[in-house]
Amino acid sequence: MIWYPYQQMKTMGAPYEIIDASGVYLYTREQKLIDSVSSWWSVIHGYKHPELNEAITAQVGRFSHVMLGGLTHEPAQALSQRLEQFLPGDLDYCFFSDSGSVAVEVALKMALQYYMNQGDTRRTMILALEHAYHGDTFKTMEAGDDEDYHFVLNAYGPSPHVVHIPTRIQALEEAFGRYHNRLNCLLVEPLLQGAGGMRMYDVSFLKRARELCDQYGVLLIFDEVATGFGRTGNRFVADLVLPDILVLGKALTGGYIGHAVTVASQKVYQGFYDDDPAHALMHGPTFMGNALACSAALKSIELFEREDYMSKIRRIEAVTRRELEGFTDPRVKEVRIMGGCVCVEVLDPAVLQGYQQFACQRGVFSRPFLNYMYAMVPYVIQEEELVQVLSTMKAWFQR
Repeated sequence: MIWYPYQQMKTMGAPYEIIDASGVYLYTREQKLIDSVSSWWSVIHGYKHPELNEAITAQVGRFSHVMLGGLTHEPAQALSQRLEQFLPGDLDYCFFSDSGSVAVEVALKMALQYYMNQGDTRRTMILALEHAYHGDTFKTMEAGDDEDYHFVLNAYGPSPHVVHIPTRIQALEEAFGRYHNRLNCLLVEPLLQGAGGMRMYDVSFLKRARELCDQYGVLLIFDEVATGFGRTGNRFVADLVLPDILVLGKALTGGYIGHAVTVASQKVYQGFYDDDPAHALMHGPTFMGNALACSAALKSIELFEREDYMSKIRRIEAVTRRELEGFTDPRVKEVRIMGGCVCVEVLDPAVLQGYQQFACQRGVFSRPFLNYMYAMVPYVIQEEELVQVLSTMKAWFQR
């Protein structure tokens, strides 16, 4: 049987069985549902997109996968070149992997080894954010700060290798003042912290972080697995503040196939480029650079640019602000909107019990968690479909 994610299997209700999907809709045997969460924020082009389908099937006709160990192929080469052109600054060096969590692990490994390759073994610490979520592998859990997901690490006790701070500039400056010569990196979800509660913060924090990283020789890592490809209303937050290492996943392939990439700057790459074999990055996921995933990613980036997705995201944000203007309820703590994300945070998680079923009855698939009712819709959503999602959210409080 399937062991489902983030569920107590003994008490979970039956999941909705999907038999088809197209555009923004998921189809059960009884009804169609607008997917308001884009399959965990990844399906930006909607389902069954004809060009993405064709890109993958064409690649299947050639080959589906060959390893990158001692081999290479055109889809991986083309995607690396496309990302080099597409991404800001000198983020030019692509290390592929098969999931966002693994890609963050790679980034953290890069940061640690970057200094080890220079003979600096003091820099073993990571500076990260409170309420951070970077995945469910062990180092990403350690770098994270979400008791609801990572409580299993309580078995080890507090980590001596990670310091968590709030998104306040004073806390950032104090942490650098205290730990700067022991830090190898500052790891952040820039502007929008997803699984930690759709928390949003100002770009001034990131600008100051860049200054401090430069001042003290610390690497800045942006985990844009969730925020990349327009979700914050920016193409990438890295367009605003340039990190040393950028991590992308989820929407990279349009949500078609699990794939991710850790992109390093010239400085980081040069820290490994050496005659000494011990300075190589000894990492290699089996499915890194998967040909089907690379083909999907190439077509996804083409669609993103050709169809001017940034204008679609601006429209989504404008409609969301219009529809939620003046919305209040005594049970609501805050309504937050940024780009293609909206979150209604309630004071008591019990308020949201039953909302998923309520939304389903109204033709919307939603997956609230803890105190957070949210939507991250596919960018191809039509205005009337988006209004249906937002009206359903408001209707829950008007019963």
